[in-house]
Amino acid sequence: MTTSAGSRRPLPTSPFNRPAPAAEPIERYDVGDRVSHDQFGLGRILAVEGDNAAVFVDFAGRQGRILSPFTKLAKL
Repeated sequence: MTTSAGSRRPLPTSPFNRPAPAAEPIERYDVGDRVSHDQFGLGRILAVEGDNAAVFVDFAGRQGRILSPFTKLAKL
């Protein structure tokens, strides 16, 4: 007797049956917002590109473009 994997009923306690976690909403930034970056420090948003796809930030004279999803950037 052979059983294909597709016809087996999954165990209710299996860690592989869990639904994917809901994605957290991406932080929205506006021009002039004060921010903190894990690597570059404090800065101010100079421009927002597209629908918050990227932001241009001035970090005390050094400017950088940070791409979404802004994991290392926090609004102050």
